[in-house]
Amino acid sequence: MMRVSQLLKSNVVDTTTFNALSPQHKDVVNDFFNQVDYETNDVVKEVESTIDKVALKHNVKTDIVYDYIDKETGE
Repeated sequence: MMRVSQLLKSNVVDTTTFNALSPQHKDVVNDFFNQVDYETNDVVKEVESTIDKVALKHNVKTDIVYDYIDKETGE
């Protein structure tokens, strides 16, 4: 028998900005952090390509992730 804790996805991030996102946008941001390759030499290219992939997968605009990153970094 499955438990509720097994059904709920754990969030990669636990900040006020993240918690203010809608459930769909939280999924997008979680996927971004799970898919980005932290070992790459070209970080900017990796982040941009991962944002594109995640946005396409969830059928949302890339601005969702870019806006989230801006709010988290205080830009």
